[in-house]
Amino acid sequence: MFRLVAEIDPSRRAELGARLRAANTAASPALRALRAAGQDREAPLQLWALDDTDALVGGLAGHTWAGWLHVSTLWVDERWRGGGVGGALLSEAERVARAERGCRAVRLETWDFQAPEFYRKQGYDVVCVIPDYPVGITEYTFTKRL
Repeated sequence: MFRLVAEIDPSRRAELGARLRAANTAASPALRALRAAGQDREAPLQLWALDDTDALVGGLAGHTWAGWLHVSTLWVDERWRGGGVGGALLSEAERVARAERGCRAVRLETWDFQAPEFYRKQGYDVVCVIPDYPVGITEYTFTKRL
């Protein structure tokens, strides 16, 4: 017998993730090889673009894992857009991922009204398109080999 409970529980969430990772590693020779090589640890990556007064003008947040950089957030203040801040943040994240963490590729998601053309200009390719996510918006997943 079991029961379903809908609640936010950080300790159960952590246990769920650990159990899934263990099951996946047991089932996948590729994941076992990553673990044996010490490449299965997720490491955060954050970069900040600051002006002369140390005010935030842009930033990038993500993580590296299994030879990939996943960029979850890239933002540039509207006054600084078009001036190279976004490209510099992305380029430095790629450099750190490749040179310091041994990554081979990058993935990120963006919506149709955000920055798909920016990512194309940076050498990224669309690998997935999800219409109506959320309704009325298209989400794109981009990747780039380093």
